[in-house]
Amino acid sequence: MDHATLRRRLGPFTVTAVGLGCMNLSHAYGTPPPQEEAERLLLTALELGVDHFDTAALYGFGANEALIGRVLSAHRSRLLLATKGGLAGVLGKRVIDGRPEALRSNCEDSLRRLRTEVIDLYYLHRWDRRVPIEESVGAMAELVREGKIRAIGLSEVSAGTLLKAHAVHPIAAVQNEYSLWTRNPEIAVLEACRRIGAALVAFSPLARGFLTDTLHDVSALPPGDLRRAMPRFAAQHYASNLKLLEGFTALAREAGCTPGQLALAWLLAKAPHIVPIPGTTRIEHLRENMGAAALAVSPEALARADALINQRTVSGARYSAAAQADIDTEEF
Repeated sequence: MDHATLRRRLGPFTVTAVGLGCMNLSHAYGTPPPQEEAERLLLTALELGVDHFDTAALYGFGANEALIGRVLSAHRSRLLLATKGGLAGVLGKRVIDGRPEALRSNCEDSLRRLRTEVIDLYYLHRWDRRVPIEESVGAMAELVREGKIRAIGLSEVSAGTLLKAHAVHPIAAVQNEYSLWTRNPEIAVLEACRRIGAALVAFSPLARGFLTDTLHDVSALPPGDLRRAMPRFAAQHYASNLKLLEGFTALAREAGCTPGQLALAWLLAKAPHIVPIPGTTRIEHLRENMGAAALAVSPEALARADALINQRTVSGARYSAAAQADIDTEEF
């Protein structure tokens, strides 16, 4: 079966089962690829049938949205455009601001950079604890009424916060990190999404490269790579985590797929309302990721993967204490 024909619900929309996270074309993983390579990757994704592209005002402090606007605006009718506000670059600094006036300003900026009249799915990138979630979502609901956005999402929130927000306006999606090695959504928010009819959009479904079995020397990560500040990638933890990969890669070989495809197949099999958005800068990895949706991996292989890599076997916290303070997700 062609992967592009495999569809999932995302709020009021239907999208390809595997979407594209665009962050690392402009942000967070060291030096971004040359613009022509980033443009080629986006157009190749479109050619492969991908119709769910995810970005944010924060990524490259607007550069990622500008890239997508420049490359994909001519194909706007063929894709679902998702972006995020409430966390943006202000005078060169990362600022969380969930006030209604800030969200409106972020949205207007995103519309301009994306070269579109409406954003399909607009997320609150981080809950600003100084502002009641009901107030931030109320401001986003006003943007829906004005026709600037079509649906509302939340990012890195708990089930409790989700339900408070949903009481103000229907929430179409929650975007949280979810993969074999990050199981936090399983505590409560995955079930809360199912109950209210929201999608769980899984970012970093390949564990920031770990589950692809391509990152063996973390000392070689470039300056500015966000993984350098993540405990799981610190030398003492990563040495332990690498030991998990031998069994995982062997399991992928048995299943007839790559380790990354096995990781995505596991995620897709967990629940029908999960929509992963792996990111990449390489077209061969894009093709590999998109092919995961059409794989037939046995339940036994998926169960073995689940037992091998999980919150009990992975060494190190997901975020540093400082980064953890900015998010609202449940923690083990």
